[in-house]
Amino acid sequence: MTPINFGSLQRIPLSYASCSIGCRPSDSLPRKLEAISKAGFISIELSFPDIIDHGTHLLGHPVAPENYAELITASREIRKLCDANGLTVMMLQPFANFEGWAKGSMDRQDAFARANGWMEIMKVVGTDLLQVGATDTPADKISTERDTIVADLRELADMLAKRKFRLAYENWCWSTHAPGWKEVWDIVDAVDRPNVGLCLDTFQTSGSEWGDPTTASGLIEDVSPEELRKRFDASMEELARVVPADKIYLLQISDAYKVSPPLEDKTIGGLRARGRWSHDYRPMPYDGGYLPIEDVARAVLKTGFRGWFSMEIFDAGPQGKGKKYEMEEFAKKAMENMQKLLRSCATDCD
Repeated sequence: MTPINFGSLQRIPLSYASCSIGCRPSDSLPRKLEAISKAGFISIELSFPDIIDHGTHLLGHPVAPENYAELITASREIRKLCDANGLTVMMLQPFANFEGWAKGSMDRQDAFARANGWMEIMKVVGTDLLQVGATDTPADKISTERDTIVADLRELADMLAKRKFRLAYENWCWSTHAPGWKEVWDIVDAVDRPNVGLCLDTFQTSGSEWGDPTTASGLIEDVSPEELRKRFDASMEELARVVPADKIYLLQISDAYKVSPPLEDKTIGGLRARGRWSHDYRPMPYDGGYLPIEDVARAVLKTGFRGWFSMEIFDAGPQGKGKKYEMEEFAKKAMENMQKLLRSCATDCD
């Protein structure tokens, strides 16, 4: 496994997800991009809801998520805003609930129609990378058979390849069929396409194998804390040993609050408990979280990966009820804490 020398970490390009900043209606996309740029980030993950919101502001009426003509108009303006702020678009996200639909179904037709529309947006904003989250559609509505999942993603990969685009597949810790890094890696390995890799995430990985928002301890409680630590350490060692660096396209960075009182262990508003946890309880590193996110980052770096680190946080405060802040100060702190994470991961830093 590759040593983690601090000098090598200085080459890592740093991105910020556009959906991860802003806490009031006046925090528009142009102001978000300005704050992200001033903090020293060089690229963004462009969030689809931000395109819709900017299009609504730009055109003066609500923009439907399937109105690609208007979304592309908005995307052209977003590309100009990024250029003006010295930012590129590293990735378009989050493309969800694509795989597993029954052949011939309207849901499957919609999934492929969405894929084509999103690829048009990718072309306009100048990114070659599409994030695909492992579906969280209930298992009674889709197939979770591995062969079906792999076949669907191969088809999407081949569509993307025609445009020289790539697919970054991410485990969501509440996913129906692939909540952990091992599951998404097995799928990516089976898809076996040169333009398909992983979107790994410190929260999603530690949130699927270590944390649990439905317990008082905040930990998975089917084993003792000692056994949990042993099991998690073994998983991180396996990640570092098994996953090739060139099959990792980015690492998203965030932590999580320990929820008190714990979340109810049921689906509310269409989201499982871990989905709700992900949606509102994810601070930046060193800002109140408790997950072993440094361990995840070190495991990824031990593969030799030195690609994108991207801040993706959803911080509505420890109670998930909202948090007020000024965007420029928040983005500056995010950069400081990103640098602290990198220093903490290095094996040659005190």
